[in-house]
Amino acid sequence: MARASGPTIARWQLGGQLRQLREKAAVDHAEIAAELGCSASKIYKIESGDVGTSRSDVIVMLNRYGITDERQRQTALDLQKQGKERGWWAKYGQLPNPYSMYIGLESAATAIRNFELAAVPGLLQTEDYTRALFDQQRLNDSPEELSRRLQVRMARQECLVEDPPVQLWAIIDEGALRRVVGGPAVMRAQLEHLVTLSQRNNINVQALPFSEGAHPGMLGSVSVLEFPEEVHTPVAYVESFAGDVYLEKEEDMRRVTVAYTHLHSSALSAAKTRDLIAAIAHELT
Repeated sequence: MARASGPTIARWQLGGQLRQLREKAAVDHAEIAAELGCSASKIYKIESGDVGTSRSDVIVMLNRYGITDERQRQTALDLQKQGKERGWWAKYGQLPNPYSMYIGLESAATAIRNFELAAVPGLLQTEDYTRALFDQQRLNDSPEELSRRLQVRMARQECLVEDPPVQLWAIIDEGALRRVVGGPAVMRAQLEHLVTLSQRNNINVQALPFSEGAHPGMLGSVSVLEFPEEVHTPVAYVESFAGDVYLEKEEDMRRVTVAYTHLHSSALSAAKTRDLIAAIAHELT
């Protein structure tokens, strides 16, 4: 089954094209914003691919930038249409904007490098493990809301088996592997699931053992999402009680890359990780 990437890539591609055309036409953000009757910040968001835009606005921009080639205009309009389509996750109802943004990025990614400090990565969780997590993390949500979030979490995992599957490299702190979530039976099934998934060609799982002592990952979990080079540079995602943070600047990504490289070199090999996970699961029998 082909991957459903949603509107994210189309918005990025359209935004990049519109930015290049504007710069070539020597039009600044304020000028085109005045023609569209909007703020300059909206133009920045359109060009960065953060938001979609209307067909009429694209036509105004193309006209202002002097684009008369029909093929070029049609390409931009096709991207605009794709960028306004709803992502596959829309069928699950209204999701928080930060979560929808992350799902869009994840769906568009070709590779994900993930470090988890306290829990098994979401893409590798069993349904029972996820339900147990949600029961504790979202105490104010209704049973219906918890069920909806569970469905979305499970649906996100399709990116691991769709064509082409996302390449996932997950480093998991040993504490997350030993923390019993949902009871011994649920946790044992989760660990066995991890061992099974780790044998797929597109999934690499490494454990960061207690014996390594302090490490950069103690600051918190992080995901690095990678995209086709011609589409977008990598984006790092950090979730916290203070809100979701997306890092894209070169200096920020350099720090994240250095930290992840350190974690990778400190983690057990894939084979030794499977042995550790199997041993922990055996302790739960």
